[in-house]
Amino acid sequence: MNFIGNLIWLIFGGIIGAILWFVAGLVLCVTIVGIPFGLQCFKISLLVLWPFGKEVILGGFGVGGLLLNILWLVFLGWELAVHHLIIGLIFCITIVGIPFGLQHLKFAQLALIPFGAKIVDK
Repeated sequence: MNFIGNLIWLIFGGIIGAILWFVAGLVLCVTIVGIPFGLQCFKISLLVLWPFGKEVILGGFGVGGLLLNILWLVFLGWELAVHHLIIGLIFCITIVGIPFGLQHLKFAQLALIPFGAKIVDK
């Protein structure tokens, strides 16, 4: 079932979303200061590419991760989280869109606190 969900996800926009996250990571990696943030964009782009069957585990960051999460949240994360939250709620209006809406809600979590988050198989 995860394979079918991922295949449908790719056909209907998942590949575009993954490319956008990847390009954002490349743009952030242009400067030395942006490299940690770009690496988090690469992590999120891999999840956006193949989200079904994956789980996000938040937490496990130290003081450095906390500071980077705060910077991420102030400058970039809240806009991305709101974006994924709105899209997720729109998808959840229909029964067919609920699995895709839940994936966007998972992305919203990760967009808020990417540092220290782990992506694991279910």
